[in-house]
Amino acid sequence: MKKLLVAVSLPVLMAACASNGDNNTDAQISADMLQHHNWQLTQVDGKDIATPEEMEAPRLEIGEKMTANGNAGCNNFFGQAELNEEGQFRIEKMGMTMKMCMGDVMTTEQAVSSTLSTWSDITLTKEGLILKGQEHELTFTLRDWVN
Repeated sequence: MKKLLVAVSLPVLMAACASNGDNNTDAQISADMLQHHNWQLTQVDGKDIATPEEMEAPRLEIGEKMTANGNAGCNNFFGQAELNEEGQFRIEKMGMTMKMCMGDVMTTEQAVSSTLSTWSDITLTKEGLILKGQEHELTFTLRDWVN
C-alpha cells in the first residue's frame, strides 16, 4: 500500500514543483491576456527610471481590440497593438503628440517609442510586462485602474 501511495503521489508532487504559475514565458501570450490592463514603466535596460514630479509616469495601456495608448515619458502615444506568431509585440503605426522634452525624459521617451513601434519579445508575469527589443529592454509593473 505504501508503495502504491508513493507511486501515485510522486508524479503529482513533481508536477506541482515544475510550475509555480508566476509567468507565461512558456505559454503563447494572447490578446486576452494583455487587454484591459495598464502598466507603468519602471526600468529601461535594467535601470530604474526617475519621473519628475510635473511629468506623468511613462505607461502602456492595452484596451478593447488591442488598442494601445499611454505616455512615453513626455508625449502621449496611441496605435493598434499586435502580437505575431513568434510571440512578439508591437504597436503598428504608432502616433504621438509632439511636445519638446529635455534630458533623461527624452532619453526614456526615445527608448519607449522605438521599442513599442518595432517587434519586441514579450514576457508577461502576474505583476508585470517585459518588452525586449533590438536596442532596449522595457520593464513595466502592472498598475490597473481602480474604480
